[in-house]
Amino acid sequence: MEAVRASAAWVASRSSHVTVDLQEIEKVVDKIQGNVPKVEWDFEGIHYFDNGPLTVQYLFVLDALNFCFWPDKDLSYDHLASGLKLALEKDKTALNADRLKNYTGPQLRQLLNWPRPLPIEEERVRLLHEVGLELERNFGDQAANLVKSAGNSAATLIELITRHFPGFRDHSLYKGHQVFLYKRAQIFVADLWGAFKGQNYGEFNDINSITIFADYIVPAVLRELGILKYGSNLSCSIDSNREIVPGSEEEVEIRACSIYAVEKMRDLIGKKFGKQNMALSHHRTLSIYY
Repeated sequence: MEAVRASAAWVASRSSHVTVDLQEIEKVVDKIQGNVPKVEWDFEGIHYFDNGPLTVQYLFVLDALNFCFWPDKDLSYDHLASGLKLALEKDKTALNADRLKNYTGPQLRQLLNWPRPLPIEEERVRLLHEVGLELERNFGDQAANLVKSAGNSAATLIELITRHFPGFRDHSLYKGHQVFLYKRAQIFVADLWGAFKGQNYGEFNDINSITIFADYIVPAVLRELGILKYGSNLSCSIDSNREIVPGSEEEVEIRACSIYAVEKMRDLIGKKFGKQNMALSHHRTLSIYY
């Protein structure tokens, strides 16, 4: 995703709250000696998989809802993934487009077997409706048809998703410049690729075009490694768990600089070791994008 890489680099070159330490990147790359651990998809057994279109539907709904768990200290991605899996195992129609477009907040909680309102629940419900309506309107009710229409191109699939589903348009405005981050659209591609092991619905001839997914954890890890340096005010906000406003300079810089830093790491690993693939206290922002 060249738009993501280019806008991340643009932000990094003008960032005032976050600095990418290139010397620390080199130290980390030399330390790991190009040995990037390979993580198998579904290694915890929390995802639904039947090797067919229903898995694609599951993953698309999962990634439509895959954001902002931290306001509820007991809620995690695992609850979302396993909750949707169990719902499908009980009822194969649970994620049909005609049902997605009509779910209420309490019904979503029941679907996930969650006892209280979800963080930003109204947005989660809105996104379910959006997915159901657009799948029904343009893709014959099935996310599998959306994937097929991309012609085995990760970049094309991301473009289709962000064109048809506004809830996946992970854009920000930074110093008058549009920044593209596309965390959830890209992670859907990666989930397909991982789940189907690069075959069938997961076959993409340009899988290397996607970037790291700018979320909460990646910046926290990069900060711990010394690769990201935060200004004193931002550090204080993060360490004291103060919320950072979505779309603020600080928030955009954290995410964009994370992408930029990991791209620099990937380039350096490629140059030094011939490998091209790289498949804590964190900042707190109420956002539907991560």
